Amino acid sequence: MYNLVSFAGIFVLMGFAWLFSTNRRVVNWRVVVWGCLLQLIFALFIFIVPAGADVFMFINDGLVKIIDVAGAGTKFVFGRLALPPGATDEWGGESLGFIFAFQALPTIIFFASLMAVLYYIGVMTWLIKVFSRIFTRLMRVSGAESLCTASNIFVGIESATTIRPYLARMTRSELCTILTAGMATIASSVLAIYILILQKQFPTIAGHLVSASFLSAPAAIVMSKLLLPETEKPETLGTDVEPYYEKESSVIEATINGANAGLKLVAGIIALLIAFLGLAALADFFLAGAGAKLNSLTGLNIDWSLKGLLGYAFYPFTLIIGVPPSDAFEISKIIGERAIVTETKSYMDLASLLAAGALKDPRSAFIATYALCGFAHIASLAIFVGGIAALVPERTSDLSAVGVRALAAATLACLMTAAVAGTFFKGGSILLGQ
Repeated sequence: MYNLVSFAGIFVLMGFAWLFSTNRRVVNWRVVVWGCLLQLIFALFIFIVPAGADVFMFINDGLVKIIDVAGAGTKFVFGRLALPPGATDEWGGESLGFIFAFQALPTIIFFASLMAVLYYIGVMTWLIKVFSRIFTRLMRVSGAESLCTASNIFVGIESATTIRPYLARMTRSELCTILTAGMATIASSVLAIYILILQKQFPTIAGHLVSASFLSAPAAIVMSKLLLPETEKPETLGTDVEPYYEKESSVIEATINGANAGLKLVAGIIALLIAFLGLAALADFFLAGAGAKLNSLTGLNIDWSLKGLLGYAFYPFTLIIGVPPSDAFEISKIIGERAIVTETKSYMDLASLLAAGALKDPRSAFIATYALCGFAHIASLAIFVGGIAALVPERTSDLSAVGVRALAAATLACLMTAAVAGTFFKGGSILLGQ
């Protein structure tokens, strides 16, 4: 029954986006239909077709192995601090437990360097061009926004540089789409963090995170074009665009540049977590005091924490995407908090719920994994608007104007991806590690 709820939720979410559209009369329904079909076809292949499950497990096992190998440098630098819980090193030293800063964050540097090498040898460029052409030809959107969306499947803010020559002349709808695509997906360099956080409770998490990133790309285009439809004529409408890429002189230079970029990303993540978790704790301090008085005066039992209030706001959406009512409020709280304290903290809270056995239905964690797989939060909005504005300062006002709408579109896109995954959920599937 819940699979049907998830399926219906796909259309409810699109209807919600259409309701708040800037111009409901000019919505390009070809974008909506093909975007939805692409998601369903991909999910059908991954979750139902046996060959798709084989591909899924190959990707999952490959990523887990790569992460294991990537830990060699981290263990050399940080010693026992880098050992995962329960592990020992070759000298008999035992792990000190899970330490986020020393076990999860350093893998970003490795993955950023690996991606830079894959770009240098042309693998990433080829993959991005394949998906870009699929979006352009089937959905009839501009080649520039298709290319940027396809790039966001694999990388983060740097995806905007692939269309740098076109940014100054893009329409507001196109700008909204590239912001939405950036926030509705996650960069491959941070995949390892979420895998390390959830792998113990969710053995096949790696494959699900990859499939979520693929599913969210067409969802981002759909939600963006529903909330801010195209009313102008894009320069690259219906045409394929070649990625703009400043290639390094050697694979060694690519490795070095990738590692340096990864180090900057690690510093950025640390800064965001310290700042936003601290501000959220401060907000909870004031809300708790005011909320306790209100509860005593009214006789109500309302959770006045920031996470609780966001949970109430996202509760209807959590039910819409097919989360069972028994777990809906817990899941809605971690989906809601992602908007403020980033998806990293939300994945940590999901892992805690699983470790404590607080979720009554495995479907809940499965759907939450997909719903959280995106940079759809306030900090990311500032990063993407600021990053793209640095490339085209003359479009800063336009980027700022469409930013909030893009964040809403990205959030709805992540929820749509979760609803698509929930449509094909099977409790005894090998994709759940059972």
